[in-house]
Amino acid sequence: MRQVAILGIGQTKIDEHWDKSLREIGGEAAFSALQDAGLEKVDALFVGNMLSSLVDGQNQLGTFFSDWIGLWKQEAVKMEAACASGGAAFRAALMAVASGDIDSALVLGVEKMTDKAGRDVTSALATAADADYEVEQGVSFVGINALVMRRYMHEFGWKHADFAPFSVNAHANALHNPYARLHEKITAEKFERSSVIASPINLLDASPIGDGAAAVIIVPAEKVARKPRIVVAGSASATDTIAVHGRKDPLFLNAAYLSSKRAYDMAGISFADLDVFELHDAFSIMAALSLEACGFAERGQGVRLGLDNEISITGRVPVCTRGGLKARGHPVGATGIYQIVEVIQQLRGECGLTQVDGAKIGMAQNIGGSGATILTHIFKAEGS
Repeated sequence: MRQVAILGIGQTKIDEHWDKSLREIGGEAAFSALQDAGLEKVDALFVGNMLSSLVDGQNQLGTFFSDWIGLWKQEAVKMEAACASGGAAFRAALMAVASGDIDSALVLGVEKMTDKAGRDVTSALATAADADYEVEQGVSFVGINALVMRRYMHEFGWKHADFAPFSVNAHANALHNPYARLHEKITAEKFERSSVIASPINLLDASPIGDGAAAVIIVPAEKVARKPRIVVAGSASATDTIAVHGRKDPLFLNAAYLSSKRAYDMAGISFADLDVFELHDAFSIMAALSLEACGFAERGQGVRLGLDNEISITGRVPVCTRGGLKARGHPVGATGIYQIVEVIQQLRGECGLTQVDGAKIGMAQNIGGSGATILTHIFKAEGS
C-alpha cells in the first residue's frame, strides 16, 4: 500500500445559509480545496452526507457534485454512515489512493440542514438510531444521549456542572475560528443556567446543526512537495451495536477503543504521542467517553480532564481546538471532514491564537449514531 498525503483543504463557514443551495455550499468547499492543492481535476470524488434525501430531496450526490464542479466522467459516489459519513468517505478515498487504483481523490463532506423545520430535522437525525428498538419507542437522538449521560453521572458520581469545561473550552477556541458557527464565550455559570433539552442534557451540552461543507484532496505522498508534508499515518473503522441497550457496556465506546487502537498500531504511536485530538463532541458526554475509549483517562474519569484543564490548547491533550462540534457546529455528514481539515491546519501551523505549539501528530475521530460507527484517522507532519 502506498503512503498517502494531504494536498489541499477547503471549508465553508457553518451557518444558516438561506441564500445558498446544497450544491453551492459543497462546490465552495470543493473549489477551495482544489485551489489549495493547485489542481483542476482529480481522479475520483467521494461525498460524505447523511441527510440529503430526507432534508434536501436529493440523492446521487456523487454525480450531483461532480457535475457541478466539472468532474465529468470521473468516478463519484456518496458515502453514508450517519454522523460518521465524512470519516467514512475519507477512508474509502484513502483506500482507493493507497491501493494504487487512483492517483488523486477529492473528499467532500457536505450537509444543508436548516431548510426544514426543527422537528423534521430531529426525525431525520433519529434515523441514525435503531428504528425498531429506539426510535419506535419514542426516544429522540438527544434523548438517547441523555439516558447515557444520566447513567454515567449515577455510576461514577459526577454532577452535571462537572461537564461544563468541555463546552467552555470549545467556545473559547471557536472565537478564533472564522468558519465556526458560534462566536460566543461562555462560562461554567452560563452552562449551568442553560435551558434543559432532555434532562440532564441542556442547550450548552449539545452541538448546533447547520449548513456547511469541508473538503480535502489526497494523493500519493511522493507527489506532495510542500512543507510540512502531512501524511495519513493511521486509519481505522469499527462498529458496535446500533442500539445502546445492546452493548455489553453502554458507558464505553468500544468502537472508539477498537478504531483508535488499530490506528495507533498502524501509525506506530500511542495516545501519549498525540499533540492534538479533534474528538466528536456532539454532546458533552461523548467528549468524556471518547477520551476514555482512546486511552486518555480511566473508565469514568474522562470528565476529570476537563476539570483539570488538560484539554485546553496548552493542556496534555488539546481537543476541539477550532471549536469542535459544540461551537464550530455540526453539519452532520460534513463533520468528519471538518475535523480532518482542522487537524491539517494545526499540523501546518495555521491556527493562529489556537495553534498548539510544535504540533506534529494529530488525530480526528468521527462518530456515527450513539457510538455505532466510529472512524479514527491519524496524521503526521513530515519535513517541517
